[in-house]
Amino acid sequence: MAISDLQMGLVGAGGVVVVGIFAFNKWQERKHRKQMDALDSIHPVGGEVSPRPASDRLEPVIGGEAPARPQPSAQDVKDASARRVPPLLPVEVDERADWVVRIEAIEPVVGGRLWQTATEQLDGLAKPLRWFGFSDTDNRWELIGANTAASYHWVCAALQLVDRRGPATDSDLTRLGAGLQRMCDLFMAIPSLPAKADALTRAAELDRLCAGVDIQIGVNVVARDHGFAGTKLRGLAEAAGLELMSDGSFHARDELGVSQFVLSNLEPVLFVAEEMRGLVTPGVTLTLDVPRVADGVRVFERMMGVAQQLADALGGAVVDDNRSPFGDKAVGLIRAQIEQFQGQMAEQGIAPGSPLALRLFS
Repeated sequence: MAISDLQMGLVGAGGVVVVGIFAFNKWQERKHRKQMDALDSIHPVGGEVSPRPASDRLEPVIGGEAPARPQPSAQDVKDASARRVPPLLPVEVDERADWVVRIEAIEPVVGGRLWQTATEQLDGLAKPLRWFGFSDTDNRWELIGANTAASYHWVCAALQLVDRRGPATDSDLTRLGAGLQRMCDLFMAIPSLPAKADALTRAAELDRLCAGVDIQIGVNVVARDHGFAGTKLRGLAEAAGLELMSDGSFHARDELGVSQFVLSNLEPVLFVAEEMRGLVTPGVTLTLDVPRVADGVRVFERMMGVAQQLADALGGAVVDDNRSPFGDKAVGLIRAQIEQFQGQMAEQGIAPGSPLALRLFS
């Protein structure tokens, strides 16, 4: 008997529904399994808590009897097991400074879609948040952004716990956890949230450490008689290897583009390239951000050298914030301070000028 187009359409629709039900059941099964694992860890004594065997669960069936459950092949078991075991964390992530949430998706999730959804669900988060997806093909973690087209079974979100505004709070972690759960429900994914209390304790300790070594060294070059002409000042700064940036200051940058020290106007007026010709200023300030440079003493000595060059060429003097001249004794004390604070950072495993230090002191 010939099958009509209507019958064929119904058969196809039934197949789509079966696939949808199967995916939803797998998501529920994995959520159930993770909940049971959590109960096991909470109740280690007084009886075991075991998840209900999968064979006891009734699968929804569209018409007729449920087909016999197919036996998985060895390759199926191997592939499923590989997906269940979360890969190691990305090298860019440091659990001392990040609250890391691993997320397992039942079906691969497009990175850009996930990032966009997370941005909507987590609007107003106070701390920086980075996203990574694990590439099964390349066997490595990749940074996820708005334009990421690749899809991932494993994703992790890393919330930075400390920056110069202070440590993350309980409300920060609560907001993140709730937003991630909403996002994961949309993608049929399962988040594994670490304990908040441990993260908050780490954040408070790390913030105290950072506050104890967070210093900046500043020196001023002030005019003796007449103000410094902007054109000559710019020429001297660029000859010394400094570059005028969009923030209105000249930056001495290393080969990676990271600022070593900056030269700014002593007055509350930004340097603008188009306005330097008509500018006259009574002085400039050179500033070194100690935790953000790798070799603080060397950078300080270079900064002092530039300051002295400007003073000699412009008819100025190198002074501190109290307008007292910098002598050899003052320079020696500053060198010792830089060595002390950067040594304390290194002892705690935070190398001055490292990617971790740049994040913490931002």
